Amino acid sequence: MLELNPSLMLIVLIVFVGLIFYLNKVLYQPLLHFMDQRDLTLVKDLQEVTQLESNAEHLFEEANSILDKAKQEALTIRQTATNEANSEAAKLIEAKEAELEKAYEEFKRELEKEKEEVKNSILSQVPLIKEAIKAKFAKL
Repeated sequence: MLELNPSLMLIVLIVFVGLIFYLNKVLYQPLLHFMDQRDLTLVKDLQEVTQLESNAEHLFEEANSILDKAKQEALTIRQTATNEANSEAAKLIEAKEAELEKAYEEFKRELEKEKEEVKNSILSQVPLIKEAIKAKFAKL
């Protein structure tokens, strides 16, 4: 029947153990090393993504801060320009009113002067007019 051959079993055992060591050295260790490297790369990439995400968020907040400051500065500049323009307009209006007041006073003085001249002219001609009226009444 079947016989067990101890020398054959020993050879099979030696070949099996040798094959295990060989496969471990040639196949399993490089495969495990590759898988460990892949895990390390994934962890490193995840950390990098997290860091970049944090950095992007920080840059976004900084950009918003700069934008808010720029808006505030623009508002201040616009308000200052408006105030200066209003002040300048008020000065121009005041100057024009003073100029018009001066022109009005000059006009009043000239009108008063002309009135006096006309009055003096009429008063100087009153005796002539009286005589002309007397002469006309005398003819009647």
